[in-house]
Amino acid sequence: MSNFSIELKDISKSFGSIQANKNVNLKIKKGTIHGIVGENGAGKSTLMSILYGFYEADSGTIYVNGKETTIKNSTDAIKAGIGMVHQHFMLVENFTVLENIILGAESGMILSKSIKNATSEIKNLEKSYGLYVDLDARIDTIPVGQQQRVETIKALYRGAKILILDEPTGVLTPQEADQLFDILRALKDQGTTVVIITHKLREIMDLTDSVSVMRAGEIVDSLETSKTSKEELAELMVGRKIRMNLEKSSAKTGETLIDVNKLGLTDSSGIRRLDNLNFQVKAGEIVGIAGVSGNGQSELLEILCGILPCSDGKIKISDITITPTNQTKPDKIRHAGIAHVPEDRLKRGLIPQFSASESSILGYQNSSSFNGIAFTRTDAIRSHCISIMKDFDVRPQNPDIKSANFSGGNQQKLILAREMERSPKVLLVGQPTRGVDIGAIEFIHKQIIQMRDKGSAVLLVSGELDELITLSDRIIVMFDGKIVGEVDANKTDEKELGLMMTNSHEQKNGQKYE
Repeated sequence: MSNFSIELKDISKSFGSIQANKNVNLKIKKGTIHGIVGENGAGKSTLMSILYGFYEADSGTIYVNGKETTIKNSTDAIKAGIGMVHQHFMLVENFTVLENIILGAESGMILSKSIKNATSEIKNLEKSYGLYVDLDARIDTIPVGQQQRVETIKALYRGAKILILDEPTGVLTPQEADQLFDILRALKDQGTTVVIITHKLREIMDLTDSVSVMRAGEIVDSLETSKTSKEELAELMVGRKIRMNLEKSSAKTGETLIDVNKLGLTDSSGIRRLDNLNFQVKAGEIVGIAGVSGNGQSELLEILCGILPCSDGKIKISDITITPTNQTKPDKIRHAGIAHVPEDRLKRGLIPQFSASESSILGYQNSSSFNGIAFTRTDAIRSHCISIMKDFDVRPQNPDIKSANFSGGNQQKLILAREMERSPKVLLVGQPTRGVDIGAIEFIHKQIIQMRDKGSAVLLVSGELDELITLSDRIIVMFDGKIVGEVDANKTDEKELGLMMTNSHEQKNGQKYE
């Protein structure tokens, strides 16, 4: 029997002229946790998608537990004992947890029998690995940490002995991430091989037994985690030294550019999404918003940029006043020098079927720079796109490629370039580095700091608590649509913020944060 769960030999994969994987060789020992890191576009997700059957390799050989295995689709992968938890969960939101787990894996024509058999097996999985979740709950009613557990149970229920996780902590609080790591260690202890794709080097150091680094479609090194460091891994990823600590001077604040008073939002179902929000953001400062996903941060950003109307309260942003009877559309917001980087780049930030050059002017398409007397100035748009691609290191630097064909990190850099290059008075940023590699994170963080130092007021929403602490001057914490506290970014840590985000924080100096 082989000591390796996975052996990949000379795996290559191209998409047109772009070679995503080039003669990749990788061995992963049984019963270990193996990390795969690399820049956006390095080929790590493509490689794991080949292993799970989303793509078929152009050449090369896959061995599973020492046996040569042909994997043409996910059915082949599941039969080989391989499961995958994707970065964007593949769950039916209006189905229950149990229905999602058994979907496509029913044990027969009679559904009630499938449900009975599945319930017993799932209970055993829950007990073995600490994967407890309410089987009767609908997916859209449970938090993202629980949804991720559902994806993991779904893979194990199908017999996975090799589990691949793609950016598994991207939407989790620190406490939820710790719980996930405990589950992964339990899986390892029971013989499951875990492969984790992540850009968070701290997670690699804390969790994995070994790690492989990819660059430009190739594996440049595989190391025992105990014998490497974050600094070495970062340098291997990007081919140069990376500064792990961002230098930032104290904020020099000016006039108030965002003034939110008693802001509220009640949705069409009568649910109170925002309740009595009061805060200010001045020119020359970064105010971070922390909160578990779904606690009002998204709605706040969308009201400020003109997408959603507010129900009550008053906002003054730049020179614009927003009230329930005086709503403002996004185009007017942009004309007032307010830029918006949306949280969901695919739904709000670009149109996947548009070319990069078309996506690079979205929201600014009516500018005279891009329009002639009768026709769109395509050459000007293309030149503009090439320029900002160079400035923000978007790869590949081809303005004619469809937006959908860029990696997630490069899509993000294109959106950031579009919004930042105009030096806006107010910058509204949602999840600026979600799915972005360490080299690009360093660059994006510097750009946001430069915006602040040029006098922009920056409101930053991020699920990365270390990012909030690094970039922000002040951090506001939201829970259930309310502000439950505010802290100095220089005097807090991830643990304190995590407790505040779940509204379970202790009293401080005799008073609660609220």
